[in-house]
Amino acid sequence: MRPLKTAPVDLSVPQELTVGLIERLKCPEGKAQAFLRDRKAPALRVRVTTSGAKAYVFEAKLGRQTIRRTIGDVRSWTIEGARTEANRLRVQIDQGADPREVERQKEAERLAKAAVAVVQAVTVGEAWSAYIAARRPRWGEHHYKDHIRKSKAGGTPAVRGTRGRGETVAGPIYPLLSLKLRELTPTALSRWAEKETAKAPTSARLSWRLVRGFLSWCAEHPQYAQVLPPQNPAKAKVVREVLGKPKVRQDALQREQLAAWFDAVRQLANPMAAAYLQVLLLTGARPGEILALRWADVDIKWRGLTIRDKVEGERIIPLTSYVASLLGSLPRVNEWVFASPSNEVKMASKAMSTPHKLHDRACRVAGIEGLTLHGLRRSFKSLTEWLEIPAGIVAQIMGHKPSATAEKHYTVRPLDLLRLHHEKIEAWILAQAGIEFDPQEAATNRKLRAVK
Repeated sequence: MRPLKTAPVDLSVPQELTVGLIERLKCPEGKAQAFLRDRKAPALRVRVTTSGAKAYVFEAKLGRQTIRRTIGDVRSWTIEGARTEANRLRVQIDQGADPREVERQKEAERLAKAAVAVVQAVTVGEAWSAYIAARRPRWGEHHYKDHIRKSKAGGTPAVRGTRGRGETVAGPIYPLLSLKLRELTPTALSRWAEKETAKAPTSARLSWRLVRGFLSWCAEHPQYAQVLPPQNPAKAKVVREVLGKPKVRQDALQREQLAAWFDAVRQLANPMAAAYLQVLLLTGARPGEILALRWADVDIKWRGLTIRDKVEGERIIPLTSYVASLLGSLPRVNEWVFASPSNEVKMASKAMSTPHKLHDRACRVAGIEGLTLHGLRRSFKSLTEWLEIPAGIVAQIMGHKPSATAEKHYTVRPLDLLRLHHEKIEAWILAQAGIEFDPQEAATNRKLRAVK
């Protein structure tokens, strides 16, 4: 006769599990849980709690310790399925293995594989973004902008600097960002370097140095290092050979070329560019430093220029007489000394673009070949050799790091001392160029005024 559903189940002895028996199973009063043993699979139990929840449980002895592990809910497992699982776990016990530890190891392996799969799927772009965010606090603004500029997507509408394309050009690093990080092999980087070197060798070498630093950073972080080879792929010989070595530039104005250069530059139809090029030569500053000059950086009272220095952050150099007269002739369009000449709203608040083409045109008129804008900075240093100006003075004006202990720690030159030598340099260059300039008269007629 089949027992009633309300009939109590005897928990004191093992019983052959059936669906009906499990349905009748209840937790005795006064207990939090109770177990019904299976007769066919001695290690199988059915646990019931005061709330009525029922589950299959494996229970066995390992040494002197009782091992208990939940198999699953009785509604999800069949009786035979639970018996099979209990017998499998019993075999592990007989072999001296703890099923719980075996399960933990399997779970650890599963998580490790999942983590590897995630890293395998990481793109260069994702890691690149994490790299920039992590390293930016330790970088200067110039170095940070190099990373952004060389990895930009391009394709956005632009007015200038696009060589007639009408939209911005993607940076050299951008094609790499869509690759998986694990795909940055020496072979892949070699192909990339070959394409970029054919377009712009100098830009390709800078981009390669940025990628090399990025991969070194990845190698120090386990989440990225596990998909990269032991050696930095960017340092492979096959990549370096494609890029080649940069040629040492020697372009600089000779003393006898000064007259022709100044004459051609001063005749340029763009007075803003003409002033910029002359200031560049007479200060020895970097091209970008002069473009970044704001009116707030021009100190009329103390006759100084605050230069945004990529090495030290900023430096103050003398505002020499002829440079002051050049700046005084410029209109105040916006905050920038060398402002954009464009009437468009977007460009009216920006500085002018670097006048490479105008300078090349002036050099052709003057009969000078191969002189770059950075060559004007090199010219300033070279021309000072004629005057035997102390090397430390020239280095401080140009923003070069001191090369000796005395320069670094013991020599402090005030602005007036720098001006004494800088005015001498400027006067000599103007004399060689055949430019008649009276500093006193220029000071009287100067249009510059202090910015409040």
